[in-house]
Amino acid sequence: MMQEYLISANDAKERLISGNREYIRNDRYTSDTSAAHLKSFSENGQHPYAIIITCSDSRVVPELIFSAGIGDLFVIRVAGNVIDSHQLGSIEYAADHLGTGLIVVLGHDHCGAVDAAMNHEPDGYIKYITDEISAAIGGERDEFKACRLNVKHSCEMIERSLTIQNDEKEHGLKVLPAIYHLDSGEVEFI
Repeated sequence: MMQEYLISANDAKERLISGNREYIRNDRYTSDTSAAHLKSFSENGQHPYAIIITCSDSRVVPELIFSAGIGDLFVIRVAGNVIDSHQLGSIEYAADHLGTGLIVVLGHDHCGAVDAAMNHEPDGYIKYITDEISAAIGGERDEFKACRLNVKHSCEMIERSLTIQNDEKEHGLKVLPAIYHLDSGEVEFI
């Protein structure tokens, strides 16, 4: 059952952009972790304004990057921000049951998973990730361009979901690609 969006996708994007600007300007992060605030989430559930699918890289922390607090973002982290059925299920849950109308695939420059796909022959379970990235980037040899291609590919994977297609058409849900620049802290929506 589709829940009404708390804010529009456009308003959610503007909130992310504003939060990123604040992150870049400030050198301190504060979030309300008071007992009353935590109790409110326990009693009233979560109402995130954006779904962020991002890399597991420890340098990429969406709550910090967007100056967001507890309950503001529904974050899904996986190396290389690749999409499979597990991530899609989480995305559909947040869009349909939590009323979240914006999905952002947030890649980043200097991504180790993209580098592994471009320059190494991994084995084990990481090969599932690098094979997906290799399919996304094809023969691209420029690392930054490859990161962008990988993000766009993940957006395409999300938009193949019939649930997501329906939510885009009927409710204005948006799926947006973005890149986080490690050296500046800036998020570039592409």
